[in-house]
Amino acid sequence: MAQSAVHPAPTTTPDALPAKLPLGAIAPWAVFFGVLMLVLLYFVGAEQGATSLLAGEDVHEWVHDARHLLGFPCH
Repeated sequence: MAQSAVHPAPTTTPDALPAKLPLGAIAPWAVFFGVLMLVLLYFVGAEQGATSLLAGEDVHEWVHDARHLLGFPCH
């Protein structure tokens, strides 16, 4: 004969809740990742032609499919 045990749902107490992170601890990381995303967006979307920082077509070829995926024209 099979027996099933019903376990009571765990209760949360104020001591069990995670501590909140202060904004000062998150802000530098948010700025870092924001700048990183802008740099990546530049290389995917605008690194060619008059605004080119790097000579040659290497960056264009590396991010070619990403340009099409994001809707940037490149031809």
